[in-house]
Amino acid sequence: MSGMSLRRLLGTVGLAAALAATLFLSSGRLDWAMAWVYVGIRVGIAAVSMLMIASKDSGLLEERFQPGEGVKAWDRPLARMTTLLWPVILIVAGLDMRFGWSPELAMVIRLVAWVVLVQGDAFSKWAAVSNRFYSRIVRIQEDRGHTVVTDGPYRVVRHPGYAGALVTGLATPIVLGSLWALVAGGVLGLLLVVRTALEDKTLHEELLGYTEYAQRTRYRLVPGVW
Repeated sequence: MSGMSLRRLLGTVGLAAALAATLFLSSGRLDWAMAWVYVGIRVGIAAVSMLMIASKDSGLLEERFQPGEGVKAWDRPLARMTTLLWPVILIVAGLDMRFGWSPELAMVIRLVAWVVLVQGDAFSKWAAVSNRFYSRIVRIQEDRGHTVVTDGPYRVVRHPGYAGALVTGLATPIVLGSLWALVAGGVLGLLLVVRTALEDKTLHEELLGYTEYAQRTRYRLVPGVW
C-alpha cells in the first residue's frame, strides 16, 4: 500500500471515529439510531469521493492533506474556525439528545432534512472530485498550474464546495433533532459566506480567466440569489 493510499484510508477511518466519538460521548448513549445513520452516510460519501479523487489525480489528494505555499493569511483563522464549528454542532446536538432541550421534531421535517443533507454533502464532494485544484484552504496553486475549473457543479455556482457545506451544516442539526445546534450551524453558514466572498475576490484579482468565468456563471453560492 502506498503512503498516500494509507493516509487516505486512515483519513476515512479517522473521520468515522471522530464523528462517532463526538456524537456518542456527548449524548452519553450508543443506541442513538439517527447518529449511526449520520455517521454512515457522511463517511460513505467521503470514502466514495476520496476513491474517485485518487483514481483521477493523486496530486489533489496531496493538496488536500498538505497544501503548498501561498496560503492567504486571512483564510487561516477562518479555516480554523470553520473546522472547529463542525464538532461544536455535533456536541450541542449530542448534549441536546442527552438532556432533551429541544422539542421532538416532526418526522417529515427530519426526512426532508435527510434528503437535503445527502444532496448538500454529495454536491460538496462532487466539487472536490471535479476540481483538481480543490483545497481546504485558499491559495493560488501556481506550483500546480492553477487554472479555472468550469465543469460539473461549477456550471451551477462558482463555489459549490462552500454551497454544499453550508447546506450540510444547516441540515445536520435537524436530522439529529436539535434546534439548539442550529445556532452553531448558522454561525458556520455565516463564516462560509465570508470565506466565499473573500475567495471570490481573490480569484478575480489573481487567477487568469476567472473574471470571464464569473460573467458566465453569475452566482457565487446560491443560484438566483448570490
